Amino acid sequence: MIALLLALGSSVAYGCADFLGGLGARKAHVLRTVLIAAPASLAVELLLWPVLGASFSAGALAWGAASGVASAVAFALLYKALAIGPMNVLSPVTALVSAALPVGVGLLQGERLGLAGLLGLPLALVAVVLVSAGHGAGSARPSRTALLTALGAGTAIALQLICLHQAPSDSGVAPLIIGRAVASAVTLTAAGLLRRRLGTERPAYAMSAAAGVLDSLANLMFLLAARSGDLAVVAVITALYPVGTVLLARGVLAERIYRGQLIGLGAAAVAVGLLALP
Repeated sequence: MIALLLALGSSVAYGCADFLGGLGARKAHVLRTVLIAAPASLAVELLLWPVLGASFSAGALAWGAASGVASAVAFALLYKALAIGPMNVLSPVTALVSAALPVGVGLLQGERLGLAGLLGLPLALVAVVLVSAGHGAGSARPSRTALLTALGAGTAIALQLICLHQAPSDSGVAPLIIGRAVASAVTLTAAGLLRRRLGTERPAYAMSAAAGVLDSLANLMFLLAARSGDLAVVAVITALYPVGTVLLARGVLAERIYRGQLIGLGAAAVAVGLLALP
């Protein structure tokens, strides 16, 4: 139950972070947004170090660094996809990919689910698909570039989560700190190489920083959930984060929620209930 609650908290934080990051990336080049978000995330994790501890073993360093590279790619691709829009299609696409890969890894590593889990896990994946199918035959469909960007973002997110899960369980927040430091370094390097293409627009500083803080908290809750529960279950619950993005897009941007998305929201609630059962 603790793992389930942490995964739900991670899902909510990821959804809010994605919305703010995507919105911020509409005001300036995506790398300018990430340049604000990544250091803000690192600051949060450094503040958590004295509280939760950190052990910088070889495993923590290696898996943390790998997660950082994946995180940097995920940040840039996801915020770019959400900036292109529409948010309430592209966010669920990334979520489906980011859930499917960790679920496969968890099952390959020998995780076993009870009857409720066997029903809840595919239902949760179906819920993500339903939420993403909201536009039906409407005119607001994502471009090919936007869709490919979203698929790439989902793969990068999945690799980040898998790497965090593989880090030693006694390493505290060390994988997060290393990962975020590497992600910040990668982002700074990319920004330096592409500085002439970044434009002159100023990023939404507060919005970008808030996205980074929320992303850091989401990573922390995922890490704690994965250490106390099955990766397959934790990953698929965390992947329900588009629910938050879609609801925020509805409330702030007036993006319509379609019937299929409403069914998906209901399916998500049922899936979470099933996964909560022993």
